[in-house]
Amino acid sequence: MLKLTYHGHSCFELEADGHRVIVDPFLNGNTHAKVKPADVKVQAVLVSHGHGDHVGDAVEIARRNRCAVVANFEIANWIEGQGAESYGMHIGGSHTFPWGRVKLTPALHGSSLPDGVYGGNPAGFLIWMGGKCVYYAGDTGIMSDMALYGRLNPIDLALLPIGDNYTMGVEDAAEAAVLLGCKQAMPIHYNTFPVIPADPKEFLRRVEAHGIRGRIAGFGETIEV
Repeated sequence: MLKLTYHGHSCFELEADGHRVIVDPFLNGNTHAKVKPADVKVQAVLVSHGHGDHVGDAVEIARRNRCAVVANFEIANWIEGQGAESYGMHIGGSHTFPWGRVKLTPALHGSSLPDGVYGGNPAGFLIWMGGKCVYYAGDTGIMSDMALYGRLNPIDLALLPIGDNYTMGVEDAAEAAVLLGCKQAMPIHYNTFPVIPADPKEFLRRVEAHGIRGRIAGFGETIEV
């Protein structure tokens, strides 16, 4: 069984078989988050790209939990420079950890770290835990490669940004779900800031018209994948 807890924006935790990881842990400064970094107990932190609303509290959480931040090579090096442990990867690469398997996928976006250091290529993640596959698109626009991800890796749940402006909007995100051929799709990265307003129910209407189950998780809510 795989459980997902949504902390708002693009931050979520995955839990299965006694293991727990957190992805893009933007908690401080995220008005939707109901937990603080000190509350988080995980075995790994995954970071998709260098922007502050995704790196967030990764260093503090990794230090407190004595665990690694899994990210691209450039971000991993930066994390080490901040005094936390890291595990560097890059797009197209995968690795099996004690808690599950991760593969980095491309994302069409930018990546610079909070202090202006180059953050390498932005990424998404395919994450396997508890016998399920979750695709986290990261901050990205739609791309035809998504059809290939789904064909090679049957996806149980896709987490797709819908806020527009910096990422896909609702219409493109729904089409991305179709390309992925995912069983379920959930909207993320919306309504955190005034510049990214979106209606998650409209996303659900669009994906369900294609026979894909739409999921909305409330802030702090845990769902079963």
